[in-house]
Amino acid sequence: MQKVTLGKSDVKVCPLTFGAWAIGGWMWGGADHKDALDAIHTSIEQGITTIDTAPVYGFGRSEEIVGEAIKGKRSSVEILTKYGMRWDAKKGEFHFETRDNDGKRVPIYKYAARDSIIKECENSLKRLGTDYIDLYQIHWPDSTTPVDETMEAVQMLIDQGKVRAAGVCNYDAKLAQEAADSLLLASVQVPYSMVRRDIEQELIPWCLENQVSILAYSPLQRGLLTGKFKPGHKFGPGDTRPFSHYFSDESMNAVNDFLESLRPLADEKKATLSQLVIRWTLSQPGITVTLVGARNPKQVLENAGAMQVTLSAGELDMITRKVEQLNQTVNRK
Repeated sequence: MQKVTLGKSDVKVCPLTFGAWAIGGWMWGGADHKDALDAIHTSIEQGITTIDTAPVYGFGRSEEIVGEAIKGKRSSVEILTKYGMRWDAKKGEFHFETRDNDGKRVPIYKYAARDSIIKECENSLKRLGTDYIDLYQIHWPDSTTPVDETMEAVQMLIDQGKVRAAGVCNYDAKLAQEAADSLLLASVQVPYSMVRRDIEQELIPWCLENQVSILAYSPLQRGLLTGKFKPGHKFGPGDTRPFSHYFSDESMNAVNDFLESLRPLADEKKATLSQLVIRWTLSQPGITVTLVGARNPKQVLENAGAMQVTLSAGELDMITRKVEQLNQTVNRK
């Protein structure tokens, strides 16, 4: 798979990246360890060598699985991980309360002070079994720590060779500019999908102007845009999707009708609906990378097939018109 460069950095990644949130089990109703390892191995075999993870995904479990999967393969993969969401220290800005993999209530704090970042980096390196991270990203903005303090700490890690490039997650254009004032900002990772397009207003124009890459996560809207969910679907314990308005009966019906309208095009391209959705997302202005999760090899293979799909300008316009109609229903206030 031909790689793309993140912003003005020297880090090259796959435009289709393996998202390792789901394999941590947290907020996804659990995950099978062997399936997770097999999924990563299959991803690498398919040429999807970039893996995005985070400490909080399964409270260290996702990073540990990634570390186990890439053992002996580190030189051929790119590791993207994060910092700034602490479940083991009550510091910073309270984010929300969740449950860990054992069902215990755990408060999550957004905290990105200098010493905390240094500690988190060391912990991530240990779990991942590596001595450097290709892209290190703040997970969420921390209102209790100045942006320049956070970025200066990351710059120190870059200077030490522990980090190759810096990114931010869930930042708006204003915060991204503050970060870019302190160091070379390679990327912004934000949610973006056919039904969640708010970044098109300010963030995408800012990133295009400043040559900062956008990593779009949840392009399938946590599985909603696969067409596999119907009203009344029974989610597993710990799965947070039922609490999202995207998974209301009305939204699921609207999305499934929309996807059915794309089926003739998918059939013509010999593609699945998911592949069509991923390809459209990656074709949008400013989108450098799409992060797509997978819990098993079968899902990896389907995701990888999206890179074989080609869409003409006319086909992209047709899909976009349908997307705009869909948004009037799904995001109706």
